[in-house]
Amino acid sequence: MAADPRVVVYKDRQIAAYGFGDWHPFGLDRHEAFHEYLRTSGVADDVELATGRPATDAELCAFHSAEYVALVRERCRDGHGFLDAGDTPALAGIDVAATAVVGTAVAAMDRIMSAEARRAFVPIAGLHHAGRSHAAGFCVFNDCGVVIEMLRARYGLTRIAYVDIDAHHGDGVFYAFEDDPGVWCADIHEDGGFLYPGTGGCDETGRGAAVGTKLNLPLDPGAEDADFFNAWARVEQFLAAARPEFIVFQCGADSVAGDPITHLALSPAAHGHAAERLCAIADEIGHGRVLGVGGGGYDRGNLAQAWTAVVRSFVAAA
Repeated sequence: MAADPRVVVYKDRQIAAYGFGDWHPFGLDRHEAFHEYLRTSGVADDVELATGRPATDAELCAFHSAEYVALVRERCRDGHGFLDAGDTPALAGIDVAATAVVGTAVAAMDRIMSAEARRAFVPIAGLHHAGRSHAAGFCVFNDCGVVIEMLRARYGLTRIAYVDIDAHHGDGVFYAFEDDPGVWCADIHEDGGFLYPGTGGCDETGRGAAVGTKLNLPLDPGAEDADFFNAWARVEQFLAAARPEFIVFQCGADSVAGDPITHLALSPAAHGHAAERLCAIADEIGHGRVLGVGGGGYDRGNLAQAWTAVVRSFVAAA
């Protein structure tokens, strides 16, 4: 069955509820900032707007330990303290919103795998710092990790690519699959010597049987589009070797110039270019499967423009 060319973008109050209040960089207005720009730019007219669903416990536990899932729910019942050392508040209800983020990403994956859509984008997702048994860096549950595991468990895929251009290294995904040769990770990020989480050196290429299936490309603070495009050429070479059956694209907008907590200086054109090329690569392989997840981005104008550039490229390539 040929894939429907439509592009699905998720607009859902459940994922919009993932945030930590007005005082926190990851506030509750990020979802609406993106969708308003998507609408006024006219790109929303060319996509299907869809709602998501909560993840099941089985889906959460495809990546996370059952003990960790239970711990999150227990701590969020009271709504006090943190789920980690101090970045991720245990707010009442954040566990529910995080479960919706994961379920929506899995629902988007299912739409692509069932050929109901060719590409999909989930703006409040890409929570790439959470590990299998811990929260980290504003991330409660790791939707990217769950999607990767569900692609294998539900559909039997054996070669999956995870591409991350968030300013922060996607450590929760990278280390969960560091020794797994079936998951090819390419991560362009701000040098970890300058920015949380301090990982993702170019010498980290995988362990054991997975050596060579991981690519870390740290950029110096102040890096601009030209630096990104140079690094991106290596990502394309890497993916040509991988020939993945599915591409998960974490397109964090905190790599755009002016973000309040990072130091890169990309333009939204970098995000649009990466999305365009990933679609071309997926099409050349023959399946066309690309799932975009928003990731970070703490300047609302930046994230609106960068994520809209991704969706515009998805539409153009459909």
